[in-house]
Amino acid sequence: MTDVIIAGIGQTPVGEHWEISLRSLAVQAIRAAIEDAGGLKPQALFAANVFAPNFSHQAHVGALLVDYAGLAGIEAATFEIGGASGGAALRQAYLAVKSGLVEAALVVGVEKFTDAIGADLETAAATETDSEYEAVHGLTPTAQAALLARRYLHEFNAPAGGLAGFPLTGHINAAGNKNAMYRKAVSLETYQKAEMICEPLNLFDIAPDADGAAAVLLSRRDRLPVDFPHPIVRIAASASVSDTLGLHDRPDPLTFTACQQSVEQALEKAGITREQVDLFEYFDAFSIYAALSLEAAGYAPRGQGWKLAAEGAIARTGQIPCATLGGLKARGNPLGATGVYQAVEAAAQLRGQAGTNQIEGAKVAMIQSLAGPASVAVTHILETL
Repeated sequence: MTDVIIAGIGQTPVGEHWEISLRSLAVQAIRAAIEDAGGLKPQALFAANVFAPNFSHQAHVGALLVDYAGLAGIEAATFEIGGASGGAALRQAYLAVKSGLVEAALVVGVEKFTDAIGADLETAAATETDSEYEAVHGLTPTAQAALLARRYLHEFNAPAGGLAGFPLTGHINAAGNKNAMYRKAVSLETYQKAEMICEPLNLFDIAPDADGAAAVLLSRRDRLPVDFPHPIVRIAASASVSDTLGLHDRPDPLTFTACQQSVEQALEKAGITREQVDLFEYFDAFSIYAALSLEAAGYAPRGQGWKLAAEGAIARTGQIPCATLGGLKARGNPLGATGVYQAVEAAAQLRGQAGTNQIEGAKVAMIQSLAGPASVAVTHILETL
């Protein structure tokens, strides 16, 4: 079977890039990934984006980026699956190369939140929920996460502020990530004094929406340049699972079933156990998602995920390193690009290029992107060869 190699990685800093356009931001990441791959040219481009039609008044993102990156003539497609868009685009590129139909595939995720302000942002974000049953009543993704957090803290008798360890870990780790939006550790006292946004979630429980672009170039091993300078990292497995869009349709809203099933499928395809995973980049758009994802992935019993955060230290949440370069919370959440940032960061860890945040001896990484409250979960397992 064909090994799918991460030949090149590229990213821009995450933040508020008022001065740069959507296309220019994406092309920076694309060029960085191609250069990192020794100039290897892709035959197809898979773009991930959520809100360009809303905020930048731009559809056909894939075609736009092929044009402006100087790649005219290759295949292009755009994927929108909420927060899982980057993971979904990565999966399609993986399948294309794995099938043998494409020899080199470029994945780029890009998002520009600063192209809109005010109520337009909340209105667009609400489209990720079930429009006819949730958004119509004013429910936003933040309010949805707050409902889950309130129920979780009540049902499992967790203390107020029991989720604090997740953002604290993210901010500690982001201090060593030059591309992170917030590169400063946060104390527990600062967390406790933060403004309440949607009870029980305060300012630090919610990942900041931001601008950013990240890219990975996938190829076969035999297509790599002769003088390829990096340790070889491959995608060992990919799995995507869908659940209900509306929380009201689930028998248990506190179980991220799609998250659980995608992890189990990915582990089986990779032929490994969860104990062999050296780091887990979970999708901490909200701190409650981190707890529920750890439970679904099998790293904590039901209702006990919050305790792992309380035990967390730098680059680690409980028994496994998580959010090793800041996660969504402190690196920032450029929604459509987030899953691609996860791939870039995990590849850097496995190459030994994560600087002060390097997980010593890391050989296997698991990354997971979620759309909404795990309405879609896309999991990838990366490993060194």
